[in-house]
Amino acid sequence: MAMTVGVRFHANGKIYDFDPGDMTLLPGEMVVVETARGVECGEVARANRTCKEERPDLKPVLRRANAEDRRRAEENARKAREAMRICQERIAAHKLEMKLVDAEYAFDNSKITFNFTADGRVDFRNLVKDLAATLHTRIELHQIGVRDEAKKLGGVGICGQPFCCSRFLHDFQPVSIKMAKEQGLSLNPTKISGSCGRLMCCLKYEQDTYEELIKLSPKVGAVVMTPEGRGVVTDSNILTGKLKVRLDKNPDSPAVDMHRDDVSAVIRGSKPKEEAAQAAPDMEVAAEPAPLAEQKPQKPAEKPAQNNRPADKGSKNGKPDHRPRRHSPRNKRQG
Repeated sequence: MAMTVGVRFHANGKIYDFDPGDMTLLPGEMVVVETARGVECGEVARANRTCKEERPDLKPVLRRANAEDRRRAEENARKAREAMRICQERIAAHKLEMKLVDAEYAFDNSKITFNFTADGRVDFRNLVKDLAATLHTRIELHQIGVRDEAKKLGGVGICGQPFCCSRFLHDFQPVSIKMAKEQGLSLNPTKISGSCGRLMCCLKYEQDTYEELIKLSPKVGAVVMTPEGRGVVTDSNILTGKLKVRLDKNPDSPAVDMHRDDVSAVIRGSKPKEEAAQAAPDMEVAAEPAPLAEQKPQKPAEKPAQNNRPADKGSKNGKPDHRPRRHSPRNKRQG
């Protein structure tokens, strides 16, 4: 079993696992760790915990951040703000269709990364050369999506709460318009879209519950059998389970309020057993046919043997004639 500790490098960024070694770290402490991009300074977001599986790929925690490390991190943040101002001026000078989101210096000042959004691909080769000549360090430009932009910048949603992605969502979950339909929400894009212009992430929160309730609730237009007879569902509330059913015996009357536990779905073209029994109480119920695998093939009926003998002469329609026959006298030769 391996010991891990969770560290993140941004206020609302993703948490990465590292090997704490012999150190016991608590949330909120600043540490210096080794990453694939080099040495970085981050904040402990999750205390030491035991991992059941071996993690040979974990990078080590080098040390707790000291006063010099904290001073360098603050200096890098100040330099990043200045570099962002310079980059915005260069973007305007080169007339590039891109929006700069933020800038970040590496802990050892070996490079600076600029994140931006754009509608399509942008040729920023001349921009990189200009920034490298001005800032005298390695330049990296990363194009990110509008959701990542909202997560980095933060804001307040239409619900009045800060963005979920900037508070506790570490990874974006796929969201589709089908979720809004199943939850009975308005399909107006302005009401189901967040500030980023994409579907709201909170549509995913209750989707599993809605999927389970949809299986239990009859749809609008479904034919159901109720204690008062057969009817058609005109309205259905998935969360409360309340239904409005228009009964067949009173088609002109208002729909009756019922609960989904009190009705049962009816397959079109078939009659419920209770209704069939009431319609013909004296009829005997026919036994169900045996399964096809158990049914024995029936032999074809044998045809009666046909008499192939030729019909007698004088018979009519192949039947013998029993009437007496007249024999004519033979002609005798005369001498």
